[in-house]
Amino acid sequence: MQATEQKLDKIVSATSRQRCPLRGEAEIGLKVGEVINKYGVAKHFNIQITPDSFSYQRNRESIEEEATLDGLYVVRSSVPEETLNAEDTVKAYKSLSKVEQAFRSYKTIDLKVRPIYHRNSDRVKAHVFLCMLAYYVEWHMRRCLAPILFDEDDWENALRLREGIVTHSVRSDSASSKAQKKRTADNLPVHSFQTLLADLGTIVNNRIQSNIPGVNFDFDKVTEPTPVQRKALDLLGVSLICTQ
Repeated sequence: MQATEQKLDKIVSATSRQRCPLRGEAEIGLKVGEVINKYGVAKHFNIQITPDSFSYQRNRESIEEEATLDGLYVVRSSVPEETLNAEDTVKAYKSLSKVEQAFRSYKTIDLKVRPIYHRNSDRVKAHVFLCMLAYYVEWHMRRCLAPILFDEDDWENALRLREGIVTHSVRSDSASSKAQKKRTADNLPVHSFQTLLADLGTIVNNRIQSNIPGVNFDFDKVTEPTPVQRKALDLLGVSLICTQ
């Protein structure tokens, strides 16, 4: 409002100056429109333009009405209320951040759908479909591994602490503790999804060959997992069994 008024005052001065004053309703209107539309506050001013003058006042009624709605927004849906009530509509709207996170993971962080080297349309579709399946696997992995990630792992408690669906989300005691201490309830280091995958990537299958003369005995040995790796494997329901 103040920035707009400063520019409008310059136009008032331009219409009343002695030398080359601004004249004409069209010319004055163009200058005024340029200013009030720049900040989107045209409705908050009452404008009076004549061929040789310009004046303005604040529209108090409009400003007060806007102030009562400040910080509020309306979420509308075309879905029938019996299918999606008001609370579920807001919940769905607030979950859009998860969709954005999925696209970010899909395109840049984890899966990196590009570059696509295929030229055949069916192969391109197959490539994208496989990336979608990969994200589906990632989504389930994140839910299983939540106790050792910085992610929320106690949604029931988090929802109980929240005052309402329209208020900011609240972290559960468990998630807050992990964020502050960087340790889990089992005193294990907390990971992000990416660092945990990197940690699990150090588990390898080694081929052991004997150096004893006359002994021809080879066998495979899987890396002994660390406590964090063991916890992650248990949460995923994966066992390290070497098969021949």
